[in-house]
Amino acid sequence: MVPGEPLNRSNLVCWVMVLFLALGMEGALALPEVCTQCPGSLQNLSKVAFYCKESPNLTVQARCCTNQKGTILGLDLQNCSLKDPGPSFPQAYTAVIIDLQTNPLMGDLGKIFCGFTQLETLVLPQAVNCPGGHNAWEHVSSDINYKICQGQKNHCNSTREPEMCPENGSCLPDGPGLSKCICSDGFHGYKCTRQGSFPLLMFFGILGSTTLSISLLLWGTQRRKAKTS
Repeated sequence: MVPGEPLNRSNLVCWVMVLFLALGMEGALALPEVCTQCPGSLQNLSKVAFYCKESPNLTVQARCCTNQKGTILGLDLQNCSLKDPGPSFPQAYTAVIIDLQTNPLMGDLGKIFCGFTQLETLVLPQAVNCPGGHNAWEHVSSDINYKICQGQKNHCNSTREPEMCPENGSCLPDGPGLSKCICSDGFHGYKCTRQGSFPLLMFFGILGSTTLSISLLLWGTQRRKAKTS
């Protein structure tokens, strides 16, 4: 466009298209790493692909099924030669369905699914146990090549330890066979024994002053060394 030329309708449309393209590229770059750690996309016969096709609001992106906000609801990492799900796997903690079949997975997967409270269907290699064991799921079925763990149970309701949480705390599910305790409103500290809100202002005040003091000390020390050298 020549400088000083008025912005006509065709130029306006062009700029709008460029803007949408830039936004689309930004969204593509923001795709979580777990969705691309394995080459390829979802196969047509994938259980995750079937789940994604059931709703028009869900989209297939690489190995993930996401909603309009980009939240991962499905993850398919089958046949990826994985011995473990990898460091980026916690990015899929919002997933409802995950497929990990035909991978040489090793070790106990229990703690790997910490925080996966929305998970309802998990497909694993046939020889791998469901995280949390059979008691953590409503239904466990096995096939020649894979195992399906379905219907995650609330561990807080099924635990045999009624005193697992302190008197002023409450239990929350934290993944298959996992749970955590949080303090009730108005309590904090070890075993939720301290009453009142946590002193955030004092905590960050002390932390900030300590950090500033150490920074000034290091700056002064380095400056003296620079002068003597």
